[in-house]
Amino acid sequence: MAAGDAHDLRARYDAATADLEPPLVIIDMAAFRANADDLVRRAGDTPVRLASKSVRVRSLLEAVLQRPGFGGVLAYSLAEAVWLADHGVDDIVMGYPSVDRPSLRRIADEESLAAAITLCVDDVGQLDFLTAVLGPGHAVVRLCMDIDTSWRPLGLYVGARRSPVRSPAQAAELAQEIKRRPGFRLVGVMTYEAQIAGIPDAGAAVRWMKSRSAREIDRRRRRVLDAISPDADLEFVNAGGTGSLEVSAAGNGVTEVTAGSGLFGPTLFDQYRTFRPVPAVAFALPVLRRPGPRTVTVAGGGYPASGPAGWSRLPTPYLPGGLRLLRTEGAGEVQTPLRGREADGLALGSRVWFRPAKAAEICERFLSVHLVEGDRVVATVPTYRGESRAFG
Repeated sequence: MAAGDAHDLRARYDAATADLEPPLVIIDMAAFRANADDLVRRAGDTPVRLASKSVRVRSLLEAVLQRPGFGGVLAYSLAEAVWLADHGVDDIVMGYPSVDRPSLRRIADEESLAAAITLCVDDVGQLDFLTAVLGPGHAVVRLCMDIDTSWRPLGLYVGARRSPVRSPAQAAELAQEIKRRPGFRLVGVMTYEAQIAGIPDAGAAVRWMKSRSAREIDRRRRRVLDAISPDADLEFVNAGGTGSLEVSAAGNGVTEVTAGSGLFGPTLFDQYRTFRPVPAVAFALPVLRRPGPRTVTVAGGGYPASGPAGWSRLPTPYLPGGLRLLRTEGAGEVQTPLRGREADGLALGSRVWFRPAKAAEICERFLSVHLVEGDRVVATVPTYRGESRAFG
């Protein structure tokens, strides 16, 4: 970002939140809308299912679902899915299996929940668990089969360790078992290509890996769909994430793609070559100390993102530009020192704006987010945590 643009953006954010006390989180709604439009553009004519883990603000989820090109939610917790369904979301696919007994019993007892929520399975043992918890005579439960999409050249393992179902024969065997059991219906297939969607384009080797992996899963997905077709009347085939929308949407048999993080534009997306979200989320911390020349200390800041531990998972000083974390301290639990020439111009109480490494994980640290239009806060809305919901 050019120095002038950074100065204007900082002035706008400071003006919008002048009456609020940091720490605080904002969503720049113009950037948020631009990112939503770009996700739909990249997906082409393929509908985008919204990944709730990447938003974690119910009002924003509901707003995005009203936009053309988006349809349905991919939930990360069954308790979350039930809560969203209780608030009117009627198309929710679980991105992961669940052993949440209370939520499963609600689905067994309430046909409206069973109709709104599709559970994820990838193992006969999960079917056994569901059968035992749901009990006899439960409402018909919708199921989505998760297929392993890791790339395994020459015995290597590239990708996420998710489903044990990899081959068409394994998928057919599980589909047949689902069909044999009363009260279950296989309606969807999930093929999340983590090694394509979740890894930045950091060099020719990574781009080569992504291309080879995409071709392999495309061929295998078609064989899987053919193998289970005698035993399932599929409503959807889900694929992808923010980092792979174009590739996934063009995949063999894919009817929908998933995205969410691209709405916020966190720093982990800065290294992708084919797209660049506009930074839409930022959090402000106040300056507490001036330990020495070109150094300030702000309150808090220890908000690392999940994934392999490393520098890339820490928040990044954003505004004013030119500040950096100290390698010896990083982002601290109760204070974070920053160094850079711009530090000399910061007074006690001044705000330093940061960008998180990942999207909505920052929302687990705050009760609300402030929605900014231009230089005004137009609404303050609760996060999941602000609604007294913590889904793990």
